[in-house]
Amino acid sequence: MRIVKNPDVRRAEILSVANQLFQTKGYAKTAVDEIVRQAGIAKGTFYHYFKSKEEILEALTEQLVNDMVMEARQITNDKKLNAIEKLAVIINKQNSLKNEKHDVVNSMHLPENRALHDRINIKIVQLFGPILADVITQGNQEKRFHVDDPLSTVQFILAGSLFLFGEGVFNWTNEEQQARYHAMFTLIERTLAAKDGSMINALKSSIKKH
Repeated sequence: MRIVKNPDVRRAEILSVANQLFQTKGYAKTAVDEIVRQAGIAKGTFYHYFKSKEEILEALTEQLVNDMVMEARQITNDKKLNAIEKLAVIINKQNSLKNEKHDVVNSMHLPENRALHDRINIKIVQLFGPILADVITQGNQEKRFHVDDPLSTVQFILAGSLFLFGEGVFNWTNEEQQARYHAMFTLIERTLAAKDGSMINALKSSIKKH
């Protein structure tokens, strides 16, 4: 007997199955036929919702970005945190979410998915810019930061960090990457006119708490 489901429910189920397969088998080794089989649907049903496996990846990546944005907004609304604490918690939470979806993130960086990679990076800069700009504005009010143009400043930082750490073209060793993270946070402190070491200390404190 054919089971008819709400389109949103069916689409979400297909994405959930695909995500599980990507995380366990890897994006490259997961075929559409396997997604169809695991989801218990006809192949025609799959293609009704998604044109290809690449479109599945795009939907999962956009879902991840939306989750990251939602988490960031919740953190910015926390009145108990000062601006530096908010930035630290946001950074650590985003890294945690990306680690949970590691294969989706890694697959986005594949050469054949470069167009998707660029679209997602643009979306991140556009969506996260205003959120982080609000945090920097709070920091200005708290006298922790001194930034004339919070939005332009944070979008410049975002774009640079996405290229340096998100492309995968530099093939940093773990030691090299940690050194560049430290340099990046030092640069952020100086750009925001924050106290030396304030970002690093807040990040360490946030990791311990969360």
